[in-house]
Amino acid sequence: MGDILAKRPLRRPPTHPGEILREDVLKGLGLSVSEAARRLGVSRQQLHRILACTHPITTEMALRIGKFAGNGPGLWLRMQQNYDLWHTTEKISVELSKIQTVTENRLEA
Repeated sequence: MGDILAKRPLRRPPTHPGEILREDVLKGLGLSVSEAARRLGVSRQQLHRILACTHPITTEMALRIGKFAGNGPGLWLRMQQNYDLWHTTEKISVELSKIQTVTENRLEA
């Protein structure tokens, strides 16, 4: 199944992947944080920080969650990347607006 690309920028922030893991995956399976952490092979505190949306999904955690959920690490990494890009763009938008895009004509001058 291919990626779905949005044709317009989001006006709202993307959902943190920890929220999706908490609300959709763990609730759907009826698992506690402690049990999910045990199955993932991580500490309860580490998983709790992700579920609280205060820490990102790392590549290692994406591998663990992807294996656990059966949907692979790519989905979890893309969700984290989208979340990070949106928030970083918002944070440095003024600085980004000052950067000129290089075009082929400008390179020859």
